[in-house]
Amino acid sequence: MTEPGDPHSLAAAPVVVGVDGTDAADLAVRWAAETAAERRRDLVLAHGMDLAAAGGPFAPYPSSVIGEISDRIIREARALAERTAPTVTVHTRLDDGDPAELLIEYSATAHMVVLGGPTDSGGFGRLGSILLSVVSRANGTVAVVRAGTADQLPRTGPVVVGIDGSPVSEAATGVAFREAATIGAPLVAVHSWADPYAGRFSRLLEAAEEPVDVAAPERALLAERLAGWRERYPSVTVEREVARGTARDQLLNRARAARLLVVGSRGRGRFARFMLGSTSATLVQRAPCPVLVVHPSR
Repeated sequence: MTEPGDPHSLAAAPVVVGVDGTDAADLAVRWAAETAAERRRDLVLAHGMDLAAAGGPFAPYPSSVIGEISDRIIREARALAERTAPTVTVHTRLDDGDPAELLIEYSATAHMVVLGGPTDSGGFGRLGSILLSVVSRANGTVAVVRAGTADQLPRTGPVVVGIDGSPVSEAATGVAFREAATIGAPLVAVHSWADPYAGRFSRLLEAAEEPVDVAAPERALLAERLAGWRERYPSVTVEREVARGTARDQLLNRARAARLLVVGSRGRGRFARFMLGSTSATLVQRAPCPVLVVHPSR
């Protein structure tokens, strides 16, 4: 379904994938090619050579050698994409600029940007500067496909989305419904909440002679956030889950059986516009399925 005024859902919007010759990027190319085929979209393979950073007097290779290496990276990525999805039209973009800035630029009109993710659950620095920059600053949707799972990428299972009632979460909800409708998967909407009664008191309220349903306001919030989207996507089967605890833990648990995990891009802090939220950052590094990080329209 095309969202009015949304350039990312236009039929001409391609799937864009960053390539750099690594195993992580090869996995991203495979996933991106399959995704483009499912959605009948073109695929763009983008590689930034970053000659400004590589061309100093102490650079290990001259720019001519970097150009040759980049040409080979693009050729091999194209061959991989065409083997993976022969029906997809593949375009290549080789640029001498910074790879993160190149992908951020493409994200303005891409259906989604795809990147290979980290191999372990290490700290923020292990995300890599390019990945962190793109996931934090891109427009629309960025898909992170973790390396090391080439034979284990889920082909079945639900689309899982985290919902907290914020505008960023609303954008993620829209993408989650769109993805579920596109691939014919059920949707699991997860809303986690902090216990205002410090756990023990909540249990006393629930066990009282006239029990108090302390989770009722949270279920009402989730139902309200889903109502409009369910009307727009009536074919999508929706399961609602409201649970005490952190969003990170609840979503990681659900991700084990998910085909896709969809989250908003950032938190609500003072510098939220320029930063990746802590929950999103953890999920990008640790989720066992591809993670779609969604930025609201600007």
